[in-house]
Amino acid sequence: MIGAIAGFLTALITIFNKKVSPVTAPIYAVCQGIMLGGVSSLFERQFPGIVMQAVLLTFGTLGALLLAYTSRLIKATENFKLGVFAATGGIAFFYLISWIMGFFGHSMSVISSASPAGIIFSAVIVVVAALNLVLDFDFIEQGAEQGAPKYMEWYAAFGLIVTLVWLYMEILRLLSKLQSRR
Repeated sequence: MIGAIAGFLTALITIFNKKVSPVTAPIYAVCQGIMLGGVSSLFERQFPGIVMQAVLLTFGTLGALLLAYTSRLIKATENFKLGVFAATGGIAFFYLISWIMGFFGHSMSVISSASPAGIIFSAVIVVVAALNLVLDFDFIEQGAEQGAPKYMEWYAAFGLIVTLVWLYMEILRLLSKLQSRR
């Protein structure tokens, strides 16, 4: 929890003050590493082998999408960016509503359920999280082409870490749902 809270606070600082990203991006990475270590340990105890699967799927997805992006099989057109941004915003809004409902004793079971609907929900979120990598690659490429200030390299790395952490967590959640059905 300490890593998650510290990471969240560091992320807020980084988002609202990009110029401090050379300092805050590495701090964020360490905080998320602590959080992911704890979460991964919990999942590994419940489902042995799941962490290695999630790590391999996360880096496999990163590699495949980087290859697809650099070979121009996937292009970050304005419509693509808009669609991914809208889907990501919709997911964030859904999670926020679910979180607020939790304070009143209600939950949206599709988020944690291992039902077919819960598995499809998680699979869709994994796809959207993966497509955010394309936005990160485009942001990095555009920054390099336009000669962005040096601190933007750190900000871009921060964005990539945020996406990879989200993707890993969603893959871990999806795999746990699939394994709990066995």
